[in-house]
Amino acid sequence: MSEDLKKMYRTIMDDQFPPKMEISFVDDNSRQTLFYEKVSWTIDQVQKGLRYGENPGQEAALYRMVNGNLVLGEIRTIQPGQYLASNIELLQSGKHPGKTNLTDADNSLNILRYFVDKPGAVIVKHNNPCGVALADTLVDAYQKANMADRVAAFGGCIALNRAVDKATAEAIVQQYAEVVVAPEFEPGVMEVFGSKKNLRVIKIGNIDRLQSFVGQRCVEFKSLIDGGIIAQWSFVPTTRSKAELKLAECEYKGQSYKIKRDPSDREYEDLLFGWLVESGITSNSVIYVKDLVTVGIGTGEQDRVGVAEIARDKAYRKLADRYCFEKLGIPYNELQDADQKAEFDQRVAAEKGGLIGAAMVSDAFFPFRDGVDVGIREGISAVVQPGGSTNDYQSIEACNEADVTMVFTGQRSFKH
Repeated sequence: MSEDLKKMYRTIMDDQFPPKMEISFVDDNSRQTLFYEKVSWTIDQVQKGLRYGENPGQEAALYRMVNGNLVLGEIRTIQPGQYLASNIELLQSGKHPGKTNLTDADNSLNILRYFVDKPGAVIVKHNNPCGVALADTLVDAYQKANMADRVAAFGGCIALNRAVDKATAEAIVQQYAEVVVAPEFEPGVMEVFGSKKNLRVIKIGNIDRLQSFVGQRCVEFKSLIDGGIIAQWSFVPTTRSKAELKLAECEYKGQSYKIKRDPSDREYEDLLFGWLVESGITSNSVIYVKDLVTVGIGTGEQDRVGVAEIARDKAYRKLADRYCFEKLGIPYNELQDADQKAEFDQRVAAEKGGLIGAAMVSDAFFPFRDGVDVGIREGISAVVQPGGSTNDYQSIEACNEADVTMVFTGQRSFKH
């Protein structure tokens, strides 16, 4: 674009952050600097940056790394130019994105990067997934992810790992969403999305290279109340294949304990799927998955039994809402007919919230058997957890008593 054309656009930036930023890591012998530039978009011939931060009144800016090569020990950062959420193409905006829109999109991709072999959908709300699903078609994956928690998905960020086709777009506009992120959009799709003027439609071409981001690290920064900063490497799940899952076993007071039953192929699929979804969920967390779809997601709770119960209770509530919506077209909470409510409640209770045969996933070890007992009472068939508790033998015994299999990852998956 020529300089004359550039002058045609006026710039309105709602923040006072400078256009460039540098972060240096310095020791006695060297200096390593990462160079960033602020990101903005041209919307109706106006140059705009982030709309605001987590709340209106909090100014915010998005920076993308344009140069630098940080090496700490044997690990190096993702190289400049390999952009995802820091360099989006905004196809439709209405209201341009704010901080939470982009962090939701980023965490969607954080989860979606592990699933490239099948069409997949991740719906994130407040930086936690409310529905994740893989399926044979994109529209099926989206519908399963949406119906996993239709209530929470309202106003969420939808990330898809395939080009959006018209069927998927038409399914999406049946509900209210804030953001749709995908690698490409087929002919006719933008016309469908045009009926939702405030829907932010974001194209990220690098989604088709998402798998190249598996195992790569960046430096994460957390600011403290006094302006101090904690820097850490981003988390990388090391258990990403069936061979890396270990059948649960331990020793306690000289006695050996071991899970009696190996997982089936279907259980292994769910265990790996659930463990990788878990990497994008705020701790303490426990989730249930079945047939490559999330059934109940418990996040951010202080005790592990409590979060296992929250995930269970959500599974019951969300399934009742799904059945009600599918049959009557209204939310369960708006249903006034007591007999109809009782009918849905009885069906959900008989199916134990869809948890029969599900896999239970925990981001840290169960300190006692009472955690896995929550899932066992609901009919789960498999558990994946890091292992490493002094009382692992209790969880192993609980699983063996119920013919439930359990595997260890050997790695905690906290996210704060």
